Amino acid sequence: MAARALLRAARAALPGPVRGYAKKPAVKVKGKSVPTEGLKPPEVCTDPAMLSAYAMGVNYFKDGPEVALKPDSEYPDWLFKIHLGPPKKLEELDPNSIEYWRRLRKYNTWQRNKLKKGKKL
Repeated sequence: MAARALLRAARAALPGPVRGYAKKPAVKVKGKSVPTEGLKPPEVCTDPAMLSAYAMGVNYFKDGPEVALKPDSEYPDWLFKIHLGPPKKLEELDPNSIEYWRRLRKYNTWQRNKLKKGKKL
């Protein structure tokens, strides 16, 4: 009992919290603070002749010409067979394909997450 009273008195005598977060160091700036220029968006080409002959924005070098488009015969056949529209629905897919089962798994995961989100403990 006396030990508890002694501990309480010692805690009351300590000023403020014993533990705390460290202070963030102050950042010193050397020289004059000059506002930096923000990133500029890329220039958009609106010339129809350039857009039909070159792949604009594909060249990642600062200097140099834009990449010229080749005729369709020089590109592989699979490039033109790529599905660019919205994803196919589950009913449109063949049940014997891997895409069907991947989509089914994704739908089941979404359903499970919805049920789990609404569950109250």
